[in-house]
Amino acid sequence: MYIFSPPAGSLRRIRAAIPVLALALILTGCASVPPPNDSMNLAQAQLQMARDAGAADYAPVDLGFAQDKFQLAQAAMAERKYADAANLAEESRADAELAQAKARLGAARAQIQSKLQENTRLRQQGEQAAAAAQAPPAPAPSDVPPTGDMPAPSSSILSTPPSEGFQTVPDTVQQPAANDPQGGQP
Repeated sequence: MYIFSPPAGSLRRIRAAIPVLALALILTGCASVPPPNDSMNLAQAQLQMARDAGAADYAPVDLGFAQDKFQLAQAAMAERKYADAANLAEESRADAELAQAKARLGAARAQIQSKLQENTRLRQQGEQAAAAAQAPPAPAPSDVPPTGDMPAPSSSILSTPPSEGFQTVPDTVQQPAANDPQGGQP
């Protein structure tokens, strides 16, 4: 014996209502997830910001992930799989945001490296200038002793010796006269 038994004829009504309820559930299921236009727009904007930040140079892998997921989201939108499209759009947005952050970090590191190289160059110039200021001045070209062979003196210094041979100076020196007005010291 059954405690609960359906009334006679109600079974037919339930069987007739099942297809109607199933159709209603299917229609409400599709209608409950609207197209994720906002998510798609945000993902697309984030992708553009990542590209503008230089993600193609500094974070190409992350930018590629973001672009791939965005393309999958577009395909899901075309197939009216809105829940999948929304999830993929959010993943694409997150990957693009990561790529943008990595691009900013890479650009900052490149700028720091450039500044370090410039500082090193300036420091070396300063050290060279300080060393040059402390060093004694280099001698002028006329003060520098000649290296190598000595140049020959000009011909005015060397003349031909007299043909008579050597000349001698007389041993006797004449004494000035006593009446010399200038004082007569030898």
